[in-house]
Amino acid sequence: MTTSTPLDLSSLRSDFPGLQQEVNGFPLAYLDTGATAQRPVVVLDAERRFLEETNAAVHRGAHTLAALATEAYEDARETVARFVGASSADEVVWTSNATDALNLVAYGIGNATLGRGGPAAERFVLAPGDEIVVTEAEHHANLVPWQELAARTGATFRYVPVRDDGTWTIDDAAAVVSDRTKIFAFAHVSNVTGFVAPVEQLVELAHDHGALVVLDACQSAPHRPLDFTALGVDFAAFSAHKMLGPTGLGVLWGRRELLDALPPSAPAGR
Repeated sequence: MTTSTPLDLSSLRSDFPGLQQEVNGFPLAYLDTGATAQRPVVVLDAERRFLEETNAAVHRGAHTLAALATEAYEDARETVARFVGASSADEVVWTSNATDALNLVAYGIGNATLGRGGPAAERFVLAPGDEIVVTEAEHHANLVPWQELAARTGATFRYVPVRDDGTWTIDDAAAVVSDRTKIFAFAHVSNVTGFVAPVEQLVELAHDHGALVVLDACQSAPHRPLDFTALGVDFAAFSAHKMLGPTGLGVLWGRRELLDALPPSAPAGR
């Protein structure tokens, strides 16, 4: 028989400066972590320490601070790679948020359809008659990029229907995904209902039809163990600000061979 230790809520609250304030005379109760999490002291201290001691251009200098900043940048990539079960750190791409990550994939596929990227990118090419499938439960960040991609390429945009209680099943997906499906994008965990998608079964379904799977992991990354390689998805996206991290930071994970073949969607930053 196992026993659990009650949470020390006072101690937990003390980790978050944002919770050390009152609203209408009562301690702040923050219930919007699914949108943006408060940051604990350890994160704020790490950000402040970097800005005060190591701030420099990453991968753009040979002086001491640039080397330290680059090391911290790549160490963080290695940490995230381990966190999501990546086979190597090269499968982790830093983005500005999850929306940006999903758009990188969508626009990259659109550029492949325009003939960019050479022979390796031909696997991404879409044409009229091809289909892009999402579910009716998707956040706009995992909806609009695929609508736009369908509009630019002539592909057909289709939905997996969602029931009144916000759930859907593998059978619902199987009724929509077909040999014409080239992309199947869905959320691991719903940001509205908490519904958990049966990812492994959905990956098997999509891959049996030759479709790529794009996973919105924004709500699962903060709360569930993740191994994108074991799940079998092709691309996945999540953001730091939903999991106690800073704003302006997201992650695109992709299988190495797919990232190598995907044409760029935007010029490199300066």
